Amino acid sequence: MSYQPITVSTPGRICLFGEHQDYLGLPVIAAAISCRIQLTAERTSLPDVVLQLPDIGKEERFGLTTLPLTYQNDRDYFRSAVNVLLRAGFTFSGGIAGEVRGEIPINAGTSSSSALLISWLNVLSRLADEPRILPATELAELAYVAEVLEFGEPGGMMDHYSTAVGGVIYLESQPNIRLEAFAPTSPAAQLGTFVLGNSQDPKDTIGILGRVKFGMLRIADQLRAMNPAFSLHTTAITELPEYKDVLTKDEYILLKGNIENRDILREALDTLQTPHELSGGLDHEKFGQLLTDHHTNLRDAQQISTPKIDRMIEAALNAGALGGKINGSGGGGCMFAYAPENPEAVAEAIEREGGRAYIVSIAAGTTCLQDLTLSGE
Repeated sequence: MSYQPITVSTPGRICLFGEHQDYLGLPVIAAAISCRIQLTAERTSLPDVVLQLPDIGKEERFGLTTLPLTYQNDRDYFRSAVNVLLRAGFTFSGGIAGEVRGEIPINAGTSSSSALLISWLNVLSRLADEPRILPATELAELAYVAEVLEFGEPGGMMDHYSTAVGGVIYLESQPNIRLEAFAPTSPAAQLGTFVLGNSQDPKDTIGILGRVKFGMLRIADQLRAMNPAFSLHTTAITELPEYKDVLTKDEYILLKGNIENRDILREALDTLQTPHELSGGLDHEKFGQLLTDHHTNLRDAQQISTPKIDRMIEAALNAGALGGKINGSGGGGCMFAYAPENPEAVAEAIEREGGRAYIVSIAAGTTCLQDLTLSGE
C-alpha cells in the first residue's frame, strides 16, 4: 500500500552578522535564501526508509523494525531524526520512500545539512502513524538535537532556526532562546539582492569550529578567573587593553575581533530595525559596510577566510557590491556580497575569480507545498 506523497521545501541560509558568535552565547542575525532543498516522500507498507539522492549519486536505505536506530557514521542525520522523533512520541509502523533534490551548495557554509534535516523532520512528522504539523520553531529545536547534540558537534542553533523560520531573524541563545523575526514593515524587509559565491574549495567545519570556539572559550575562562566581571556580553572594547599582557598576541587579536563583531552586530541590528532618517527605509550602504567590517575581523582575528574568498569579495566590491563577507565556519566554502543593484555584474566578477555565483534573495522558511496548494497560495 502507498499513500499520497508530500513535498517539503527548505531554504539554505547566510549569516549576516554574528559569525562564530552563537556558540559563545552571543546573538546572530541570519537570513534564509532562495537556494532550497526539496524532499518528496510517501508512506509505504514495508518498514524501510528508502531515499534517492541523485544530486550526489547515492541512496539512503535502512529498516525501521529495530528501534531506536544504530548510527552508521558520525553524521548519520537521516537516522538521528528518526530517533529524536521517537523520543518525542512519534511512531512509524510503515516505511517511507522518497527523493531529495537541492540547489544549496553542499559543505560550503550555507546550511545544506540543516536544511536537509529540517525537511526530513517536517516530512517524518507528517508521515508518522499519528501525523502532526510541527511549528517551525519546534522543527528547529528538534533539528538542533538531531544534528548537534546527538553527535556532540560544536555548533549553535542559528542554522536550524534560520532555515525553519525563514526571512531575516535575530537570535539570542543566552540566558534563554529569544527569536525575533523581522516584521514586514522593518527596514530589514527592504533588503535587496545578494550574490552567493561558492569558492568550490572544501572546508573543515568541525576542525575550524573546534579551534575557534574552544580557543575563545579558553580565553574567556582565563579572563573570568582574573576578573569575575569579565563578560563577552558586557565588557566594552575599551576595557580590553588591561588583558593584553596576560594573553598571547594571537589570543588578544581573537578576543578583540570577537568583541568588535559583537558590537558590529548591535549596530547592524539598529540599522535593520530603524528607518534611515533621510530615506525612511534601510540604509543599504551602511548595511553593506557593516558586512565588510565583519569580514575583516573574520579574516584577521578568527583567521577563517582564504585568499580565494578574499579575492572574490574584493572583485564583488569593485563590481558594485555594497559589502560582503565569508559565510559559515570558513576555511573554504562560500562568501556573499550585498548587491541590490546590478547583481549580474557582481556575479560575473565572482566567477572571474573562480567562484560559482548564485543570485539570491531573502526566502520563506520550510514549507510543505501541499499546504500552499490547500490554502490557495
